[in-house]
Amino acid sequence: MRSIDVSVLAEAVQNAVQEINFHTPEPVMVQLTDIFESEVSPAGQQAMQDIVTNRQVASQRRVPMCQDTGMVVLFLEIGQEVQLTGGNIREALTEGVRRGYEEGYLRKSVVSEPLFDRRNTNDNTPPVIHFDIVPGDSLRMTVAAKGFGAENMSRALILTPAQGIEGVKREVVRCVEDAGPNACPPVTVGVGIGGTLEVATLLAKKALMREVGQRHPDARYATLERELLDLVNATGIGPQGWGGIHTAADVRVEYYPTHIASIPLAINLDCHLQRHTTIEF
Repeated sequence: MRSIDVSVLAEAVQNAVQEINFHTPEPVMVQLTDIFESEVSPAGQQAMQDIVTNRQVASQRRVPMCQDTGMVVLFLEIGQEVQLTGGNIREALTEGVRRGYEEGYLRKSVVSEPLFDRRNTNDNTPPVIHFDIVPGDSLRMTVAAKGFGAENMSRALILTPAQGIEGVKREVVRCVEDAGPNACPPVTVGVGIGGTLEVATLLAKKALMREVGQRHPDARYATLERELLDLVNATGIGPQGWGGIHTAADVRVEYYPTHIASIPLAINLDCHLQRHTTIEF
């Protein structure tokens, strides 16, 4: 049995929410630069140049790369041999978010209730937290800041088995086309297939947390990811909706077993920011 004090997790979250809003990891910067250099549309290339320059300025000056500094989403994979000590883990993670957004002067965008008063909580809490128990004595935490320009363009639906792969392709492309410039392309498209409706949406979000260049380990789904990327880029929406061959930076698919009568499908869009990081303890 291994003990981890929840204050350690809180401090990690406090630092992470600032870093992912200020700094672009090298693999993402390389990807964006490659898109800029290979974009054939002059308007799309200008949009990509602005995106790359903005990232560089944000990192150098430690200022947010976007005015929407996101709602924090946390994924924790907790080893079953880990003992969490020092307090309530949910409260600790929430405190880490609060301190990080205060210390980093990041915009607070969370409201305490979604329909009636919609009052701002004034500290960007609470975060959305997903816990998963896994074998072992380590803890893995992914911290994401999800902007809602892209989140608002996402969707979940149920297909029939007869609609199959072609139905999935059609709905993914339709989602991106309907989003147009609103999701701040080049987007990353997370696709969740299977399980139940709520499982599909969670899979789509998890798909966005992959590192640049990672393909699904199942060759069939890796092929589907590449096909979907080609179809999305063929829409011609282009960077920031200005036209071009790079509407998406990537498409990532995750799946789970499902019922014989259904194909649950969720499509979660992420803007070009791709703000997330994974920390291991």
